[in-house]
Amino acid sequence: MIPYGRQDISEEDISSVIEVLKSDFLTQGPVVPAFEQAVANYCGVKHGVAVNSATSALHIACMALEVKKDDIVWTSPITFVASANCAIYCGANVDFVDIDPITYNMSLIALKEKLQIAETNGKLPKVVIPVHLAGQSCEMEEISLLAKKYGFKVIEDASHGIGGKYKGLPVGNCKYSDITVFSFHPVKIITTGEGGMCMTNDSELAKHLTRYRSHGITRHSSEMTQIPDGPWYYEQIELGYNYRMTDINAALGLSQMKKLNMFVTKRHQIAKVYNEKLHETSSILLPFQHKDTYSAYHLYIIRCKQFSKGETRLQLFEKLRSAGILVNLHYIPVYRHPYYQKLGFKREDFPEAENYYAEAISIPIHTVLSDEDQKFVINQIIKPIGHQNLF
Repeated sequence: MIPYGRQDISEEDISSVIEVLKSDFLTQGPVVPAFEQAVANYCGVKHGVAVNSATSALHIACMALEVKKDDIVWTSPITFVASANCAIYCGANVDFVDIDPITYNMSLIALKEKLQIAETNGKLPKVVIPVHLAGQSCEMEEISLLAKKYGFKVIEDASHGIGGKYKGLPVGNCKYSDITVFSFHPVKIITTGEGGMCMTNDSELAKHLTRYRSHGITRHSSEMTQIPDGPWYYEQIELGYNYRMTDINAALGLSQMKKLNMFVTKRHQIAKVYNEKLHETSSILLPFQHKDTYSAYHLYIIRCKQFSKGETRLQLFEKLRSAGILVNLHYIPVYRHPYYQKLGFKREDFPEAENYYAEAISIPIHTVLSDEDQKFVINQIIKPIGHQNLF
């Protein structure tokens, strides 16, 4: 089987985890802050706050930006549901901005139009969450200018994006956003098993994020409401959650960070081969790369256009799966899920997301993909589908 994504774990990674397992600290020890600092240094940002998943990171990011009941949060419909769920956890209302037909990220044109209408109706968003699909950054400078004009905050959902760049700077530097979120799920660029991190340049936001991941508790006297009773003293000063990352997870992440640039370079090499071998396949549209971005290439997404003999995207998907190539689809538009359908979204309001959903397939790209397996994937895509029993 050839998966679309897979972790790349070395003996050094394993040794790093074993070292923690033999240490005095498994959870709240010295490795988590070391991992946070390593990621912050890489991104050129002041603060990193590690948590147990990117979903948790998105949630506390919304909390830190004071997203509350009846606030409005916008995100992309082509994303994992966590990008929208995080706002609903806070009691907010979610809406979607259609995608750009070329980059598949949030459309600047659609965002501008929606903001103009929202301003007229008095329903501007409190937070906008652009999603860096497949590892390619959204057009963050323009989004930042709109944020200043219309008064909303920005959370970059860069779950796919660590190791990528925007305008020559690392994704996660927060030059154009309040908070950036990374994911360290096993299929992402680097992994901690499960895990995520919030990046920010705002020290006050960092304090809130740190408390929200740990029940709202602080052990820092400067944040307390009274003089500590003794060195054992701590205070819960707001309602938080148990979203902490363990030292075990952080040890794996810290080791993986040493290979981040190599991982992204390898993904670019794989993408280059796909580009070279598939560009003449008229029925396949290859991923576009914006001139301002350097993608982390978490995903390599093709779009199936007009096939000959009435062949379909479904047939190609089934053929590849039958050949042991575990292609996937990223993503089903969030508004199509039954939970969100109940909220009254209409598919016709998001024509580009609908077009994308009708054509997209994610094909294998990961650092342990062999040359032979990639050739096999390419040959299976190029080879005529023909007639086959799909059941």
